[in-house]
Amino acid sequence: QVRLNESGGGSVQAGGSLRLSCVREGYMLCTFTMSWHRQVPGKERELVSVIDGTGATRYADPVKGRFTISQNNDRDILYLHMDRVKPEDTATYFCRSACVENGVGYWGPGTQVTVSS
Repeated sequence: QVRLNESGGGSVQAGGSLRLSCVREGYMLCTFTMSWHRQVPGKERELVSVIDGTGATRYADPVKGRFTISQNNDRDILYLHMDRVKPEDTATYFCRSACVENGVGYWGPGTQVTVSS
């Protein structure tokens, strides 16, 4: 069983920075693809960024050049460094861990980010 827990959310002014963390606990013999998603009330959850087992990264267009996804060496902590944040970045941010071999995915409970103008 894999458990995820996000932290680092909070309130920040537009133009500022924030770093989110996601700790993965539990053991599963898998190659994990890790990702950040966000959701605002009334809208679908959207992908923000992905990092795969090779370290390759992808970003959604609205965050390209501003957000950076990374992992620690043990690949059990996922980060999202958010720079030059905008009010439209306000959302609940979720991390997801997906096992490449069997497709099983896990979600964290989310952390709220609020950007004020």
